[in-house]
Amino acid sequence: MKRYEALAEQIAAAIHAGTLRAGDRLPAVRVAAASHGVNASTVFQAYYLVEARGLVRARARSGYFVAVAGKPAPQALDAASQPDGDSVEVDVSGRVFAILAATAKREVVPFGSAFPAPQLFPLQRLAKTLATTVQKLDPRVSVEYLIQGNAQLRRQIARRYLADGIAMQADDLVVTNGAMEALDLCLTAVTAPGDAVVVESPTFYAALQALERRRLRAIEVPTHPGEGIDLDALADALERHRPKACRLMTNFQNPLGSTMGEAKKRDLVALLARHRTPLIEDDVYAELYFGTQRPKPAKAFDREGWVLHCSSFSKCLAPGYRIGWAAPGRFVREVARLKLSTSLTASVPAEAAIAAFLERGGYDRHLRNLRRALAQQQQAMIAAIARHFPATTRITRPLGGYFLWAGLTPRSDAIDLHRRALARDISIAPGPIFSSRGEFGNFLRLNYGSPWDDRAEAAMATLGRLLRRAA
Repeated sequence: MKRYEALAEQIAAAIHAGTLRAGDRLPAVRVAAASHGVNASTVFQAYYLVEARGLVRARARSGYFVAVAGKPAPQALDAASQPDGDSVEVDVSGRVFAILAATAKREVVPFGSAFPAPQLFPLQRLAKTLATTVQKLDPRVSVEYLIQGNAQLRRQIARRYLADGIAMQADDLVVTNGAMEALDLCLTAVTAPGDAVVVESPTFYAALQALERRRLRAIEVPTHPGEGIDLDALADALERHRPKACRLMTNFQNPLGSTMGEAKKRDLVALLARHRTPLIEDDVYAELYFGTQRPKPAKAFDREGWVLHCSSFSKCLAPGYRIGWAAPGRFVREVARLKLSTSLTASVPAEAAIAAFLERGGYDRHLRNLRRALAQQQQAMIAAIARHFPATTRITRPLGGYFLWAGLTPRSDAIDLHRRALARDISIAPGPIFSSRGEFGNFLRLNYGSPWDDRAEAAMATLGRLLRRAA
């Protein structure tokens, strides 16, 4: 257990025991840091964690206060998955489409969605920026910025890498049509049909669909809901199967929400470099952290160019603009050539608008507001789970992103729950779509990316009733 987690557990225990009661103020960060012999960042992370559990609430310019009298938070998921480690063909698209096709309707409560709510983004400001930029856009840029993308945008992205201590030049980047294209280009650059690719267990269903399209085999490796992929199991998979690549999410993994620590990321990069195995790093949620500092990607520890880092603005600024990018390391030429032979370029107006928005400032202020909203919404969902779901429900408690992974009773059927919930205009993402073998039948992913309201609360109560009836 990390120091901030241990401190958070102490605070939670004091609340549940009644030592700290509703309305009590937690010690100021500086005071708590001195009394526990830790730095202020550790205390902030602990306070964020107990806030995410719904036990305390932050008040502007006043500090943190106990929010509940003592209903225990849901139990934490604390065991790694146990896939068999074999290399298998992937056939998930039919299952995924059948489950998710009906969840995009506006009247459906979007707990099964893969996206946060549009109202959390500065879409009107972006639209004004887009209108202004398009009017001033030099027609020649549509030719000048072919393949790798808008130079101004790549410079702005490179500056954000530099803030994390990652030396990056604009020419090291390829702008893409969202992160999905970036990930697909990188996967294509380092694999051929029939090759095997390591993924987490569970993993995002879109990663499995990408392997299926490329006729690649999946090797699912045990993954812990808090700490990410098991490096010993990964080392064994590298020796046994000689995979051509790993496709992983090291920050706020979808669906678990797990984040690897820096030391583990460094060890991961070193392990893969020894095997000369590329790491395709999907890092689309890194800006959505609840702590005081953005978690570094594995790319930060890449000295030999084996990490192909991919991200986008879709989850943190501009959903629908479809602007992502890849920092493919030693594979930048291959990725650029593939871009030329497929979609050629991303949207020139959208690239220019986002570049101008970043250049004018305000992006980080928007991110602070977005993170605060997501942290509060996570807190509301966890509290609703505690109120409405069976007491045996176990959940992850991510320190960022907008997904929870919930473990139900062994007898629960997440696919059946999905059907019954959808009949009541509630979507969930059942566990089997996150596995190449259809495992995790008693798990589900819940999206807390929408502002919490009476409709969401009622939907959670309905899910709780459905779970109890099936028990």
